[in-house]
Amino acid sequence: MRIEPDIALAEALFEKLRAASVDEPGLTRDAYGPGEENAHRMVREAARALGLEVANDHAGNSYLTLAGADRGAKALIIASHLDTVPHGGNFDGAAGVLAGLAAVSGLMKAGAKPPRDVVVMATRGEESVWFPSSYIGARMALGTLPPELVDSLRRSDTGRTLAEHIRELGYDPQAVRERRAHLTPKRVGTYIEAHIEQGPVLIERGSPIAVVTGITGAFRHREGRVFGEYAHVGAAPRSHRHDALAAMAEFVAGANRAWEEMEKAGHFLLVTFGVVTTDPAMHAWSKVPGEVHWTLDVRSVSDETLAEMRERLGRLVAAIEQRHGVRFHLGPDTGPKRAPMDEGVQAALKRIAAGLGIPCHAMPSGAGHDAAAFVHAGIPSAMLFIRNRNGSHNPHEAMDIADFAAAARVIAAYAAGDA
Repeated sequence: MRIEPDIALAEALFEKLRAASVDEPGLTRDAYGPGEENAHRMVREAARALGLEVANDHAGNSYLTLAGADRGAKALIIASHLDTVPHGGNFDGAAGVLAGLAAVSGLMKAGAKPPRDVVVMATRGEESVWFPSSYIGARMALGTLPPELVDSLRRSDTGRTLAEHIRELGYDPQAVRERRAHLTPKRVGTYIEAHIEQGPVLIERGSPIAVVTGITGAFRHREGRVFGEYAHVGAAPRSHRHDALAAMAEFVAGANRAWEEMEKAGHFLLVTFGVVTTDPAMHAWSKVPGEVHWTLDVRSVSDETLAEMRERLGRLVAAIEQRHGVRFHLGPDTGPKRAPMDEGVQAALKRIAAGLGIPCHAMPSGAGHDAAAFVHAGIPSAMLFIRNRNGSHNPHEAMDIADFAAAARVIAAYAAGDA
């Protein structure tokens, strides 16, 4: 039976979410704040109107369940997040939740009984711009968030702890401290997440959707420093300088050369220096910089590639320290592990797309997603990317509803047991 997802429902919800989230330029749904909470309320209301079972867990994640033929079987979860970055777009995150609701509503309209429970999950706090840790809502649902983080993570704008924000909304931070798991591999058989692509690949390929092969792992240094010596520009000849900024410039240039060389050799790799700055309390136009703060994010789907890049950067740092008489401090590595998607679920999604006549590319994800938390918890997981123009995390996200419908059709067929 071909299941047609309820695209009209999704379009109406996209518009409601947009109208309620306007924060020029763009939209804001703040994690564990009024914006995200209002979005959860909207999707829960829509689910109740459909007759779905509606619940939430101790962290405030929402669950919208269509009962399956075998209620004792492991559930299928279709999920994504509802928070945005400040002044972001309307589709990053929300498209995955609404694709699940559209698929479930389509099943109900067709009178199709799925073989197992189908749960549309809306997660909390996926965007780490609010709290500096990845996938906090998903990890709290899975019981995998380190318990100390609920009291140590502070929201970037309010300065208040995650525990305070959770408690304020009526949920239970103590359950997080106790690592209670609402979801486990014993209860969940498969996790599927749809998400807009955050780059140009599907536009260039002319494909409406892609099956994601894996989510990159990374090594990340958020607290990098270069320590040199401050000096007056007129009193420090080049031979006597220990210029932290000059050393940093060599590090950036050398890292990008290594990236280019490895890419030419066939490695998939992403390298980004997101912050490079001198100390505002110390810098001046007439002073040789004695300290530079920097961040580095290196991502790949291959542990071997990451290891090789680490080694290259280690050699580069040693040479720069020797040449400039400076000292590099990398700080802790806060990068996540890579998350390969389940090959069996990938194959099933590709078969369904082919059977529906939907062009489907295969590609890795350079960005992180909640699916990674489910992979690391031992739950077979997969992702679909939806074609999207202008990137994400900005007001100009541009997903065509026809491409969204293609992803929802594949998800509906999978949920119906047509794999």
